[in-house]
Amino acid sequence: MKKKVLITGSNGLLGQKLVGLIADDENYDLIATARGENRLPMEPGAYVYKSMDITNRNQVMDIVSETKPDFIIHTAAMTNVDQCETEKEACWAQNVDAVKYLIEASEKVKSHLIHLSTDFIFDGKNGPYDENAKANPLSYYGDSKLAAEKLVLKSKAKWAIARTVLVYGIACDMSRSNIILWVKKSLEEGKKIQVVTDQWRTPTLAEDLAMGCYLIMENQATGIYNISGKDFLTPYEMAIKTADFFKLDKSLITKADSTIFKQPAVRPPKTGFILDKAMNDLGYDPHSFEEGIKLLAEQIAEV
Repeated sequence: MKKKVLITGSNGLLGQKLVGLIADDENYDLIATARGENRLPMEPGAYVYKSMDITNRNQVMDIVSETKPDFIIHTAAMTNVDQCETEKEACWAQNVDAVKYLIEASEKVKSHLIHLSTDFIFDGKNGPYDENAKANPLSYYGDSKLAAEKLVLKSKAKWAIARTVLVYGIACDMSRSNIILWVKKSLEEGKKIQVVTDQWRTPTLAEDLAMGCYLIMENQATGIYNISGKDFLTPYEMAIKTADFFKLDKSLITKADSTIFKQPAVRPPKTGFILDKAMNDLGYDPHSFEEGIKLLAEQIAEV
């Protein structure tokens, strides 16, 4: 008997990777949902597409009640940290209210809800963090994601939370930049760039995050899991590794500290995740950052 999976945010980077991963799996029927038109490169056939605005309770209740998925993987969110700081109502609607509706729908049809969260729920004073670390967000985005986690923790639905860090990858329409693409393009154009040395992350390849969510689903796992990359790096180190891989001029990269960038939202200095639980419980095995760059280079060559 095939299980049904509903993905929110299927037009987004993680959504695209999940659809690519699950659409060919004969054990699952896939329902891809996002706001507006379907922008996935794969032809419907391996999946069904439904337009769903997660901030509209009636739409969420109707589509989940109609499709009765065994699993909901909730990837849709407002993730632009500075935009969340300046557009707080929109942030709360997308990151908290929407989760409330999905929990209600999950409880109604007994779906297993897999919710995506973030390292920005932490203050970054003593990363990398394990799953039991105490949250203390510095930004409104972090506040909203922590509020959503608290709703999930209290829900009567079967649930899992996948926390991640600085996701990078190639979207099908090349609509998104990331640190690798930005560094590559800047250096190829001979531009000097300043990159911070006082923030630390475990950058996450989108394919690895999709696999982590898939493994949670396959194992019907519950609880909180850290799903990120394994390399603990500063953005400056990421930039140098990118320049090395593409054999570009590293002298164009200068070190900076984050105080020179005036941004509406405060960033936690040192986050990153300890992955032992996901590795031991799920068999999660992420790529190294260099392997991630290589995969992106291969994908760029195909575009």
